[in-house]
Amino acid sequence: MMSRSTVLLIPGLRGSEPDHWQTRWEEERTDCRRIDQGEGDPDPLRWLARIDAAVDQVSGPVVLVAHSLGCLAVAAWALLSQRATSGRIQALLVAPCDPGQIDAPSVIRRFGCFAFTKLPIATTVIASSDDPYASLGRGYAIARTWGANVVEAGEAGHIDANARLGSWRWGQDVLDRLIARS
Repeated sequence: MMSRSTVLLIPGLRGSEPDHWQTRWEEERTDCRRIDQGEGDPDPLRWLARIDAAVDQVSGPVVLVAHSLGCLAVAAWALLSQRATSGRIQALLVAPCDPGQIDAPSVIRRFGCFAFTKLPIATTVIASSDDPYASLGRGYAIARTWGANVVEAGEAGHIDANARLGSWRWGQDVLDRLIARS
């Protein structure tokens, strides 16, 4: 589908596997480009710099579509980058992990220091009722703090390749509604 917005995909920890909906969107949609966050231990500053560089390369409207840890990276970027206040950026944050979980890995906690501040960009969160990395209640709480709207995905786990969503048409419909509003 063609749009006047550019969709930048920000994967979570360890990227997006071939069966992940982000990979499918990148293959099937002409408006989607993945931001490569690199291999190894995620460095928050490097991830934010890569998001900033990708946004800088786009002159028109941008929708940042992030998954899991990528959601925390987008939140941090939105709070730190002057580009976030341009009025041309919005975010669709899918299954944000909860950095406040007692057993959250240290890599998630490193990104999580920005998870509890209102974001300066229009944001929609898609949350699952059975996500092992953030309960639905925590998903709502994080979204409320970010000033985001919430769309419930039902029982979709972590909304990753294990959920077997394929091209995830429902998620694309949510994205297309956001694009139509920009």
